[in-house]
Amino acid sequence: MTTHDFAPRGVCSRAIHIELEDDGRTLRSVSFEGGCDGNLKAIGTLCAGRPVDEIVALLEGNTCGRRPTSCADQLTRALRAAQAEV
Repeated sequence: MTTHDFAPRGVCSRAIHIELEDDGRTLRSVSFEGGCDGNLKAIGTLCAGRPVDEIVALLEGNTCGRRPTSCADQLTRALRAAQAEV
């Protein structure tokens, strides 16, 4: 298992904590600090155990209101950054 902490930009959450399987291809777990608690817990539950590529395909480019990004979109950036470290 590898862990990665990511500082999102342009969203309400302050940090994203990721655990990837050793191969870096599967998300073991994710948690957010700040943001919409219930929604972000749901995202974490839905994404756990899924391949990173599948999560990115589903969530990349998602926006929040008038913002050009969202916590879900920032998660995809965090996942790619974490994979680059594996």
